[in-house]
Amino acid sequence: MLEDVPDSSTASAKSRTRKPRLDRALADAVDLAREAAEEAGEGIGEHLDVEAESERVVTHYFECTLAGYRGWRWAVVLTRAPRARAATVSETALLPGPDALRPPAWVPWAERLQGGEVGTGEVLPTEDDDDRLMPAYQLSDDDAVEDIAFELGLGRERVMNREGRAETAQRWYDGDRGPNAPISEAAPASARCGTCGFFLPLAGSMRLAFGACANLYSSEDARVVSADHGCGAHSQIHEFVDTTPQGVEKSEVIYDDEGSEIL
Repeated sequence: MLEDVPDSSTASAKSRTRKPRLDRALADAVDLAREAAEEAGEGIGEHLDVEAESERVVTHYFECTLAGYRGWRWAVVLTRAPRARAATVSETALLPGPDALRPPAWVPWAERLQGGEVGTGEVLPTEDDDDRLMPAYQLSDDDAVEDIAFELGLGRERVMNREGRAETAQRWYDGDRGPNAPISEAAPASARCGTCGFFLPLAGSMRLAFGACANLYSSEDARVVSADHGCGAHSQIHEFVDTTPQGVEKSEVIYDDEGSEIL
């Protein structure tokens, strides 16, 4: 009668997953492991655990009492030769435990960079595959074509694509130069930048929605603002509020407390 014989590959897989047996001689060598840890560094606390790594190899764990290393452990690996009783130190390391206090995961600088962080003297290369850009007009051998291209602003290697322009427009519109900015909400409802004489519309598809403020006395001077943004320096402000001396005298007294200090 034939008996079932376990498949050799299955048996091999089970042997690889079976937890190794703890070597008692190495497990009892706590003093040797502590001496090795003390030679490697400082802050050696109480003995926490010992784990079997493989046949005749164990790791002793000691608490780390160094400031700033909460939850870290000193790990000392011990081993011994076959049929030998003396344990030897294989390696020593400071390792994080399950609840260790660790620094945040490293993030490449290009991914950590936030809007407006490139300052004076700093350089930020633009990737060749930047999804905001696309190839632009290429040079022609016709001088007349080149003259027209210059007038149209096409003499660049790359320009912003539709997705890049849409993302930019949304960011500007939701920011401090859009209709919901405090300065815009505080201005007369009809005093919008799109009807101001100091509003210089942008070119291309942004023209109807955004422009640059050119009013020397406005806090928005030299900044891109939305057409429905607003401030109190509108070129026709007298059409929206009473700017006569009588009107000013009747207006409500306003205190600017943004620069005040509470004592």
